[in-house]
Amino acid sequence: MTLPEALADGEPRAVDTHAHQPTEEFLLDAGGEMMQDAADRFGAEMDPHGYDEMVEEYHEAGVGRAVLLGWDAETNTGNPPVPNDYVAEVRDQYPDFFVGFGSVDPLKDDCVEEAIRCVEDLDLSGFKFQQIAQGFDPSDPEHEQLWDTIEDLGVPCVFHGGNSTLGACSAGGRGLKIKYGNPMLLDDVAAEHPDLQILIAHPAFPWEKEQLAICQQKGNVYMDLSGWMPKYIDDQVLHYARTILKDKVMFGTDYPMIEPEPWLEQFAELGWDEEIQRKVLWENAEEFLGL
Repeated sequence: MTLPEALADGEPRAVDTHAHQPTEEFLLDAGGEMMQDAADRFGAEMDPHGYDEMVEEYHEAGVGRAVLLGWDAETNTGNPPVPNDYVAEVRDQYPDFFVGFGSVDPLKDDCVEEAIRCVEDLDLSGFKFQQIAQGFDPSDPEHEQLWDTIEDLGVPCVFHGGNSTLGACSAGGRGLKIKYGNPMLLDDVAAEHPDLQILIAHPAFPWEKEQLAICQQKGNVYMDLSGWMPKYIDDQVLHYARTILKDKVMFGTDYPMIEPEPWLEQFAELGWDEEIQRKVLWENAEEFLGL
């Protein structure tokens, strides 16, 4: 195994900003057929396993913390959510490893109340939105109260960026609409909510340039490199990540579809300076998450 220089011969230190449950709750129940489509595109197995195995896998790869993301796309998909209480329970079982992020379905009438409960009762550290799966435009004024509330709660949000492999190659993409993954829809949210810290997940293919422009112009918007193996990431994204956006780009996998060890092996092959590796692999995430 070839680790990045910043991780070699040290304690697990990297922070994965984008990890899902490797269990049936996410892969089979919440994901269903659209998740199987994604696994087929990733070349991954839908093989549920436990958290002890996951944590051991991460530590062996040099990763010390991971953001465990909630999931609720019930209105648009009909699939049951990964309950926020479940995310909190797993976080509590591994408090030194997982950072728990809740999920609220913006199309549900109680989304604002659930967002408040996530932070004030469950002590979750932020929120995850997957606009394509959830079927909503974050710039629509009907969601303004939700963003106001989360901004007041003082926690960050992860939003999906770019296309999605959910439903890939199925008839009609299982009804999922990729237009909601355009990061330009987040520019309005960031502009109107300057105290809301936003992390755009994934190099936002096919809107990478729009994503880079937003991250450069909006001080409250960041991005991660999850969902793509490093050798497939757009060259301009990699250039920005090691230069003008070096303080705003973070490591992420999209576990269990992408595992940490092969991602980090490819990242090491990029040959970036150790200072930049540290920023991308953990320093930027620690500051963003307040670790």
